[in-house]
Amino acid sequence: MKSLEKPGYIGHRRRIKEKYKSGGLMGWLDYEVLELALTYAIPQRDTKPLAKELLCRFKTINNVLDANRQELVKIKGISEHTALFLNFLKDATKLYLKQGLVNKDLVSSPQAVYDYFKASLKGHPDEEFKALFLNSQNQILAVETMQTGTVNKAVVYPRKIVERALYHHAATVVVAHNHPGGSLAPSAEDRQVTGMIREALKIVEIDLLDHIIIGGDGYFSFKETGTI
Repeated sequence: MKSLEKPGYIGHRRRIKEKYKSGGLMGWLDYEVLELALTYAIPQRDTKPLAKELLCRFKTINNVLDANRQELVKIKGISEHTALFLNFLKDATKLYLKQGLVNKDLVSSPQAVYDYFKASLKGHPDEEFKALFLNSQNQILAVETMQTGTVNKAVVYPRKIVERALYHHAATVVVAHNHPGGSLAPSAEDRQVTGMIREALKIVEIDLLDHIIIGGDGYFSFKETGTI
């Protein structure tokens, strides 16, 4: 009769789902959050050890979600299906934050902009340069990737940003890029590119509101530091 007994993890899964249902994630440990998430990708297994193994390897939930599928499947027990699910969670978060920019005065809500760029750019192995185009009410018109570069260099052409700004009938622009190495300090090239973009946009009477650098767990704002 022992073979008819339900595995112990089934009752545990039910309990952690009820715990979330009744109180959300308040007070949860990181491994518990991952454990619950993994139950939706792995139907018949105790996911607690796997959640702990992921955190042992990647240290934080953010790093787990930032990891690419090739890195994730190196963990014993993480299949291509599960790795795809974890990547999906990250992409869903980016979409949620991007849609949170819609219809907001983004000059009055700078944190929403920073949160979106952190989610969108953090964890990329190469530099990526994005531009956020805004109307005269400082509301989002579009977000576009202007350039994806090598591990330490993204060549951005101010003319391309001006062309896209005119295409979207933008009144203002915010640009952002990541530093894969984690440093938040703007390089001499970052400062030069910022000046070139600002001057190119000024010719067509469009303002550059900010240039944001994403690195590590933070960001650097040219506007906040008075550089723009």
